[in-house]
Amino acid sequence: MNRLERIETTRLLLTRIVPADFDDLNTLHANARVMATLGGVRSALETRRVLDALMAHWEEHGFGYWMARDLPSGRFVGRGGLRRVELENRSEVEVGYACMPEFWRRGLATELARESVRIAFERLALAELVCFTLPTNLASRRVMEKVGFRYVGDTLWADRPHVLYRLSRADWPTPQ
Repeated sequence: MNRLERIETTRLLLTRIVPADFDDLNTLHANARVMATLGGVRSALETRRVLDALMAHWEEHGFGYWMARDLPSGRFVGRGGLRRVELENRSEVEVGYACMPEFWRRGLATELARESVRIAFERLALAELVCFTLPTNLASRRVMEKVGFRYVGDTLWADRPHVLYRLSRADWPTPQ
């Protein structure tokens, strides 16, 4: 097994996305509060396409999004990790994260994002990462800033205006 397929943080179990994760991912995609900043609620068919794409990403790149579960209880928290994206005609690696509302404001998105950055810089030796969100998504922007990302400008993603943040390995804060 690839050492990136199962990772434990202080409070999370992160596992490579597999077909058996469909129901949890579909629950996340059906939640209007979660999806308000992620392009809107998705149907089961759309979720199946996303799941297939996320699994294919792992096959192609050897890393990707994990499913995040509460370490003590095993309850589904959300999903996130690293994925290659084409942004402004450049190939980038994005740090992404989304948590179910019952886990909001506990620092779990920050924990997931921090671990994603650590993996990217320490284990994958990537030079730079991006994060982006809607300008009004202040909670996500706070997560980005806590992890060390810096706002660099505005961009378009999925035909909607987003704010773009970057973090280079050279500027990465000392892990805490």
